[in-house]
Amino acid sequence: MPLWPVYTGTNAPHDGIERLPPPPPWRAFDGGPLLDPPDAAADRSAVSPDRVHRAETYRATEDTVQLVNAALYLRRPLLVTGPPGTGKSSLVYAVARELRLGPVLRWNITSRSTLHDGLYSYDPLSRLYAARQQAAQQAAPQETAPEETGLPEIAPEETGLPETGPETPDETGIEHHLRLGPLGTALLPYARPRALLIDEIDKSDLDLPNDLLNVLEEGQYQIPELVRAARLAPDGTARVPADGTGEAVPVVRGQVRCRAFPFVVLTSNGEREFPPAFLRRCVTLRLRRPDDRHLADIVRAHLGEPDSYAQELIGRFLDRTSAGDLATDQLLNAIYLARTSNLDSGSLDRLAEQLMPHLGQGAGTDVF
Repeated sequence: MPLWPVYTGTNAPHDGIERLPPPPPWRAFDGGPLLDPPDAAADRSAVSPDRVHRAETYRATEDTVQLVNAALYLRRPLLVTGPPGTGKSSLVYAVARELRLGPVLRWNITSRSTLHDGLYSYDPLSRLYAARQQAAQQAAPQETAPEETGLPEIAPEETGLPETGPETPDETGIEHHLRLGPLGTALLPYARPRALLIDEIDKSDLDLPNDLLNVLEEGQYQIPELVRAARLAPDGTARVPADGTGEAVPVVRGQVRCRAFPFVVLTSNGEREFPPAFLRRCVTLRLRRPDDRHLADIVRAHLGEPDSYAQELIGRFLDRTSAGDLATDQLLNAIYLARTSNLDSGSLDRLAEQLMPHLGQGAGTDVF
């Protein structure tokens, strides 16, 4: 496998991202103020055992390595298509781990997802509630002085009630009720690319791919609520929580523009076609069903060296893929149970048949 100087597909973490050449002049970005990328462990959900395992065990093909590097070099999103269970969503975790890009940002797409959901969220009701609370506290009449009542003075911290003095933080500012989404966070001006997974883009409303065009092309977006509020701020800067880590990051005058274009992976199960303008702005990787050698490598990475029965299951799995769609994790489930159960060979065969039904339409016989 030829090794590119950035992503190698070897799963060994390194700082190759620092060797990434300058972008093409039409993909150069100059956002600021520059931010340091978060530590890989800053987002606990991003370092959960299942995601770490997926990153460590991913086995990249030669085509995958080349097209990942093409997307990194060109600062373009990577559209990954292929049958179910071919590792489309696992790819971004493997790349982020090897290149030390920090915690992966994840946006799971549904039929109701909009561009606004990916960029940021704003809760006007919580802001209204905070303003009413502050107004009520300020309007409350001053209590009679303790020396006039003859009662002992009680410190505010002993009452369990919020203080209303000049030290009370003002939470009516709009930035306290905004939160950046995964796409909005990925486009912050980080010093090195963040990794973003936009999962199952083909499940979206018909308009979402077109809505993404301008944001992904320009590498920037605007938060209108902060643009209006910037007129009241001394320097026009608001600190807004980022997705994942929750760290408050500066947003100047409601404008967000990236410095290092993020490594964006969009996955699709091929359930719909995308407009040409969208495809033109992506590098497209089409994952194919793994062959016997690749399947053996996958089994070895997840479960150790395949024994004779595992090799037999791999052969049966490949035979059945000609009649309908199967996912690699179905094979892994069958091999795992074969190793951990005490079933006889006949029972194992019946169990494997039940664990590996065809997933797609037009499947032939299910005889194992």
